Amino acid sequence: MNTTRAVRVGLSALGIAALVVTAGCSTRGATGGGGGGAPAAPAATSAAQVKVALVPGGAHPYFQPWKTAGDQAKTDLGLGGMTFDETGQWDQAKQNAALNSLAAQGYNAMGIFGVSPTDINSTFTDLKSKGITVASLGSCPAGDVDQASFCLSTEVQQAAEKAAQAAITAMGGQGVLVHLTGNNVDSNTQRRIAGVKQAIDATGGKVRLLTTITDIDTDLQTAQKAVSDLLSAQGGQINGIVSTAYNPAVAAAAAVKASKLPIKDVAIDDDPTILAGIRDGSVSATVAQNPAGQAYVGTWALTKLVTGACTVATPGVAIDSGSFVVDSKNVASYDTERQAKTKALLEQFQNTVLRCKAQ
Repeated sequence: MNTTRAVRVGLSALGIAALVVTAGCSTRGATGGGGGGAPAAPAATSAAQVKVALVPGGAHPYFQPWKTAGDQAKTDLGLGGMTFDETGQWDQAKQNAALNSLAAQGYNAMGIFGVSPTDINSTFTDLKSKGITVASLGSCPAGDVDQASFCLSTEVQQAAEKAAQAAITAMGGQGVLVHLTGNNVDSNTQRRIAGVKQAIDATGGKVRLLTTITDIDTDLQTAQKAVSDLLSAQGGQINGIVSTAYNPAVAAAAAVKASKLPIKDVAIDDDPTILAGIRDGSVSATVAQNPAGQAYVGTWALTKLVTGACTVATPGVAIDSGSFVVDSKNVASYDTERQAKTKALLEQFQNTVLRCKAQ
């Protein structure tokens, strides 16, 4: 597993730091916002009193940009504290223990990727009862209710559909496709499965789904074994593979290249193995996400909420952090598009997602 991939946040280059300093939120009124007209009392009056914890469900390469972007936000905003805690070990009880420990250390704002989408709302509610402002980052709770202030995450069904469409195009619009993905009980996985199905259904039967392999994103070794077994047993039948989880994407990129089978491979995220595959032609495309934007914009918004400068216009609102198809034509330049999306997200929060006091 590559847990140290280089991440080019590029926030200052886009003028985001200046935007943070000089631009206020929409001034549609100094009150308004936080749900039922009763926003929680702020736990701080200045950014220097805000301590933000960015908390994934556990260790995973996807979240490494959170640390880089969080540190940048701390500098730009003048925060009193910033930490990145991935000790949850993909166990909700252990993540809850980590969150409670952070609360005891005085962290008053948290951006959380919940381990269990079906249970995380109770965790959010508990943290809010302690006066902590919470955002769900990278994954929204299952169902239609989010007890966090907002969710900033990839619209995963749309991203999966984009990836499947890219694979189908690479396959010439017909053939047999395999879908590799993550934890089957995760609501995000079910959305990804729906996105791939939607792309396949649009072909009118020209593309057939051979199988969907779930529960192989725990670590790279698990994904490698699953891909190896797949290619050994059915590699000759497969025209395309689409991966919608990080470790399966890395495993498939390496395995397809080594097999020399004429399989069109489309990945997710931008691990160096995948980008190298796009450059040498062994990977047809990938769909990059925006974890750095989730962490930076999420931290900015949390800071505004904790200090009482803003409230949320629609509590629990979900915002798409962006997804970007990367192929040989834009592999050298796609990060510019992602940085532009992060800047646009910040403006979206300033203008519509939050309601802020006049500056």
